[in-house]
Amino acid sequence: MIRKSAVSLAVLSALVSVTAHAEGYKLFEQSVSSMGNAYAGRGAQITDATLVYSNPAALTQLDGAQLSGGLNLISAKTNYRNAQAQSANGQSVVGRTDGENSLNELVPFVFYSDKVSDRLSWGIGFYVPFGLSSDYDDDFVGRYFADETAVQVLSLQPAIGYKLNEQWSIGGGISINRAEGTLSKFKDHSGLCELGEQTTNAMFGAPVYNDAYCNSHYKVEGDDIAFGYTLGIHGEPVAGTRLALTYHSAVRFTLKGDSEITNTPITGANVVGNPNYMVVAPNLPAIDLSTGKLAANSRLTEASKLALTTPASAAFSLDRQVTEALSLQFSAAWTQWSEFQSIDIVSDDANPSISLNTQSAANLNAEGYIGYIPEYWQNSWSFAVGATYVYQSDLTLKAGVAFDENPISQEHKTARIPTDDRVWVTVGANWQLADNLSLDFAYGYLFTGDVSVNEREYNVQDQALYNSGYQGEYSNKGQLFAVQANYRF
Repeated sequence: MIRKSAVSLAVLSALVSVTAHAEGYKLFEQSVSSMGNAYAGRGAQITDATLVYSNPAALTQLDGAQLSGGLNLISAKTNYRNAQAQSANGQSVVGRTDGENSLNELVPFVFYSDKVSDRLSWGIGFYVPFGLSSDYDDDFVGRYFADETAVQVLSLQPAIGYKLNEQWSIGGGISINRAEGTLSKFKDHSGLCELGEQTTNAMFGAPVYNDAYCNSHYKVEGDDIAFGYTLGIHGEPVAGTRLALTYHSAVRFTLKGDSEITNTPITGANVVGNPNYMVVAPNLPAIDLSTGKLAANSRLTEASKLALTTPASAAFSLDRQVTEALSLQFSAAWTQWSEFQSIDIVSDDANPSISLNTQSAANLNAEGYIGYIPEYWQNSWSFAVGATYVYQSDLTLKAGVAFDENPISQEHKTARIPTDDRVWVTVGANWQLADNLSLDFAYGYLFTGDVSVNEREYNVQDQALYNSGYQGEYSNKGQLFAVQANYRF
């Protein structure tokens, strides 16, 4: 379920889409020193070695060799209620209609920077720029639309900064990125499970009901390595006013792995003439003569691929020194989510099995397709304002507020990613323990509106399939606890 030119893996996760401080599934958690201000002024403020990612150009403003490393604890919850679903033949699906998905996950980072000369600086960092995770209970009423969703991108980036003159610096970095993702859901075989034992046996005139159809499950996994880049400008055109412009490129992955589906019906058309099966009708499940039950393939596996493009983003930041103790920060960031148009999972196997059915005209109606979900995300903006106050020589206090625009329109909200616009409030502090050692602490809380989902299945031409559907109401909340240590050599 992923698309040829898109961030096709949004489906691959967010606490059913709540990530810490994030829009879509983009993570901001690479700097606790910036988080205290809700990331306002990020890349303009002269902080620590985390500038390797935030803005390589600002590395020229750091003194000597520095090491920064930290952990972010994401604690997020998504509650769903009044959920209901319909199978392919329009029958109500039995299952859990109210519940909660919880996410508690650590996101690490580490950065090192140093000077080569008065004009040239360099650094290297390891961080997580994108990530999401969710997992519904197996009895979730919407299990035919969503079960597990997970995506993670790990990045290693060396960077350099060059001072053009006393006011302006430029910088850039090349990132090596590894992406991996998992997507799963239970399979609805035209309501065979919902028919129930009594009705099924009556249809066939014999006790042939096979409850394995109720546990038919689809899962796809994949991974890839790709390169990206970061560009930055830093300047102080007026004393006390620092400006930054940073660009992070899109990164294009092709996640390759296996699609796997269990307990799929074996129809009569596929076993005509086989003495091990009794064929009732070409389009109905055959009867397995060894068990006396409706026949099923225990497991089908097919090599597949998913196109994943993590989006480009650009940010402008400002850091203004108001008094000796007080400074104010502002940031505006744009993310190119419009590349994410659909989720396409396509066969990559010389001997296909699953796609022989899913690509048919009555199903996804496109050669080689195993899965498809229309997304049509839109470009989004985020804004942040913050304040920094030097309370005493060894203690600096921080606070900030941020707004993240949701890139998903109402008609394309799904059970996997039921998000809305978000407001973040954060507080933080920097504690100078010694001349060469300091700690940063930060806490953030998420406010967001309720979300309603009305989801259907579609073929590749975006035409609704069958009578299946899912409806539900969601509310999200999240907290973030973070700590960072900084050491100057």
